[in-house]
Amino acid sequence: MIDILSAVIIAGLTTGALYALATVGLSLVWGSMGMLNMAHAALLTLGGYVAFTVTTSLGLPVPVGFLAAVLAGALAGGLLYLLVARNLLGHDKANFEANVMIATVGIGIALENAILLTYGGQPLKQPISAAGSFSLAGIGIPYQNMLIVVVVVVMMAIVAFLLGRTRMGRAIRATAQNREAAQLMGVAVNRVYFQVLVLSGALAGICGVMVSSMTQLSPPLGNDPMLKAFIMCVVAGLGNLPGAVAAAFGLAMLEAFVEYVAGARWGFPTLLFVVIAVLIWRPAGLFGRIQIRRM
Repeated sequence: MIDILSAVIIAGLTTGALYALATVGLSLVWGSMGMLNMAHAALLTLGGYVAFTVTTSLGLPVPVGFLAAVLAGALAGGLLYLLVARNLLGHDKANFEANVMIATVGIGIALENAILLTYGGQPLKQPISAAGSFSLAGIGIPYQNMLIVVVVVVMMAIVAFLLGRTRMGRAIRATAQNREAAQLMGVAVNRVYFQVLVLSGALAGICGVMVSSMTQLSPPLGNDPMLKAFIMCVVAGLGNLPGAVAAAFGLAMLEAFVEYVAGARWGFPTLLFVVIAVLIWRPAGLFGRIQIRRM
């Protein structure tokens, strides 16, 4: 019984770490820009395939492949702002949220199909992984699960430091709270938006590597993490980063236990039931404000 319980907890923590990494990138963009980036899933997939290409086709070391995934995600996020978000903000701010959501849906579909045409639809094995396990108090813990949790914790610490201790982070938080006031105080809002999408893209690239290391590479790789990340954001309250992380781990543990008790097919419906309940009783989310300011 202890072995089964520990396996469920390890699976829940690992899944929660992956959800948290995907959720933070999505929530960061919404909280700062009021933008729901529907291309986030494609950025996850891009990161996984870039790491695969660098380590397999080019034969470079694993750390280089990991770094390449981060850079590819960051570059894609930057281009998303320069080519899409900036133009939509400049042309029609009143309908920015709807326009950018539709635009990023199209970009995500195009990028996913470009990956499909380049690599094919067959699943591929991500070479960035850790085989084996170790024992802790008689409980076997796979190295891969530990690697994912450690990477996510490090990235969460880096994001917390950037947002809380740097000038860039203060500018991001000021812009999220009140865009007009931030501009009057001399904050370059357009640069802040660019930085936010670059950071979100980098996190998506890392998440894509971690997710594909647990499953396999395929063009729709990012769709499930993106959907789960959106659920976590809604439950926590859109734009609330600490709440999003808490919701990611909490709901992942719930999903893991439900799947063990009732079967795998009941995991996702349970998450949907939680979302419906939260929207009925707490429309702003468990950790959200009564009113959400839209930029």
